Amino acid sequence: MRRAILSVSDKTGLVDFGKALTARGFELVSTGGTAKALSDAGLPIVNVSDVTGFPEMMDGRVKTLHPKIHGGILARRSHPDDLELARQHGIGLVDLVVVNLYPFVETAAKPGIKFDDLIEQIDIGGPSLVRAASKNFRDVLIVVSPKDYDAVIAELDLDDGPTAAFRFELARRAFEHTGAYDTAIASTLGEINVEGDEFIRSAPKHPGTEAPGHPGTLAIRAAKLRDLRYGENPHQPAAWYALDPPAGLGKPAVLQGKELSFTNLLDLDAAARIVLEFDEPAAAVIKHTNPCGVATGASIAEAYVRAREADSLAAFGGIIGLNRKLDEETARAIVSTFIECVVAPDVEDTARTILASKANLRVVVADFRKLADRREYRSILGAMLVQERDRVSEAQLPWPSDAVKVVTKRQPTPDEWQAMRFAWRVMAHVKSNTVIFTDAVRTLAIGAGQMSRVDAVQVAVNKAGGWKNGTAPLLKGSVAASDAFFPFRDGLDAVAAAGATAVVQPGGSLKDAEVIAAADEHGLAMVFTGRRHFRH
Repeated sequence: MRRAILSVSDKTGLVDFGKALTARGFELVSTGGTAKALSDAGLPIVNVSDVTGFPEMMDGRVKTLHPKIHGGILARRSHPDDLELARQHGIGLVDLVVVNLYPFVETAAKPGIKFDDLIEQIDIGGPSLVRAASKNFRDVLIVVSPKDYDAVIAELDLDDGPTAAFRFELARRAFEHTGAYDTAIASTLGEINVEGDEFIRSAPKHPGTEAPGHPGTLAIRAAKLRDLRYGENPHQPAAWYALDPPAGLGKPAVLQGKELSFTNLLDLDAAARIVLEFDEPAAAVIKHTNPCGVATGASIAEAYVRAREADSLAAFGGIIGLNRKLDEETARAIVSTFIECVVAPDVEDTARTILASKANLRVVVADFRKLADRREYRSILGAMLVQERDRVSEAQLPWPSDAVKVVTKRQPTPDEWQAMRFAWRVMAHVKSNTVIFTDAVRTLAIGAGQMSRVDAVQVAVNKAGGWKNGTAPLLKGSVAASDAFFPFRDGLDAVAAAGATAVVQPGGSLKDAEVIAAADEHGLAMVFTGRRHFRH
C-alpha cells in the first residue's frame, strides 16, 4: 500500500482528494484538523502519533518532526542502504506529501493581532515536510496547493505513473512556496520593535517626522500572474507580478478585451490612485500616467462624462478609472467613443453586455480598498526605493479645516473652498511640476510635468484654448492648485492672468511673502496646506 501524509491549513477540495487517493490504494496519514476533516467524511485515517509512537505535544508544536516520518520521505528508492535502514527501523515509505502552511500572511494582516499569536502561526513541521519531499522529488510527490489536486490524480492514473517533469515542477513550486513563506515572516518581523520584554509591531519613526521607518532588510514576495507581450517598448521583455497578499491590480478579474500591456497597467494604476481619493462618485481619464480629465458627479455616469469632456481630444484612446460599480448608463457612455481600458470595483451584468460590443476594450475589475501594504516600491539601477504611498489625507475632510491656512487678505468663498479641495486631491496625482485649474467638480486644464510653474501654467492655458486678449476665457473663475510652492511670484502672476480666483499650494518658499503680496494685488484668495505632493 502506498502512503500519503496530509497536513493542510487550506482544506479546499481536501475530502474529494482524500477519497480519490483512497480509491487508488493510498493509506492516509494525517494530523489535527486535517485528520478530523477526513475522518468526519468517513475516510480511514492513520494518525501521525500512531506512526511515530509519540503523541502530538506542546500545543501541536511537535507532531511530524520524527525519523519515522522524515525517514519515510527522504529514503531514496534507488539506494539499497536507505531501504535497508528503513526496514531495520520500521520506517514506512511515504509516496505523497500534501502540505500547505499555517496562514501566517493572513494572520499578520489582521489589525491588532498580538505578537504571541503571530508567532504561533510560524509553521515548523510543515516546511520541514515540504522541503524533505521536494528534495526527494524523484520518489515522493509534493503538493502544496489544492489547485494541483486534479493534476496529481491524473498523473497517478498514467500507466507509468507521474512523469519526472511533473514531479520536478511540483518540487520547484514547493520550494517557491516555502521561500515565500519565510520571506513573509522575515518581512513582518522586520516591523517589530523590542521595548524591554515587549515585542511591538510598529515600525520606528524617522527622526523628526511622523513617517514610519522601514526594516533593515526588505523582503518582497511576489507571484507571477503572467508574462506580458513586452514592456514599455517591443524590445523589452516584461511580466506582471502580484504582491502578497494580493489585492488591487495584484488580484484582478479581466472580463474582456485584448491582452493588457505594460503601459496599460501603469495607466490603470494611475487612474485608480486618483479615484481612490474620492468618497463621492469619481472618474479619471488617463493618458501616459497623467490625467486628461477628472470629475465627480451625482452618479458614476455623470462623473465619467464630465471627466471625458474635460479634454475630449486627449480622452480618445484613454484609460478610465472609476470608484463605483460600472453600470449600464456608464457603459453606454464608454462605448460611444474609443477607450483602451477601464478599471472599476465591479461591473453590472447589463453593463457587461454593452461593453462586449467593443471586443478589444479591456475591462478590469479590481478592489483597491483591501491594500494592506501602504508601501510602494520602485527600482533604480542596481537598487530599490521604498516609500509610503502618498495619500492626500489633509483633504479627507471638507474645507475649510485646520489642515489649511488662508494667507491672503481675501477669504475664499464656499464655492472656492469646494473647488480647491477637489483640485488638491487631483493635483497630487499629476507628474510634477504641475499646476492645474478646476471648478468644484471637474478639471478644466492640466499643466503636467514641466520644468517650471510658469511653464506648467502655459501648458494648462494651451489645453484650455490659449490666450485671448491677455486672458484664458475658459479658465475665468477657476481655482488653481500647485503641487509645490511658488519659488517666485511669476508663477502666481501667470495663474492670475489665466483667470483663477483662488489658489491652493503647500507654501514654504523663501519668497512666500512676495507671492502672498502678488495674490493680494490680484485679489486672489490663497491657502497653504503645509504639505507638498510631488509625483515623479
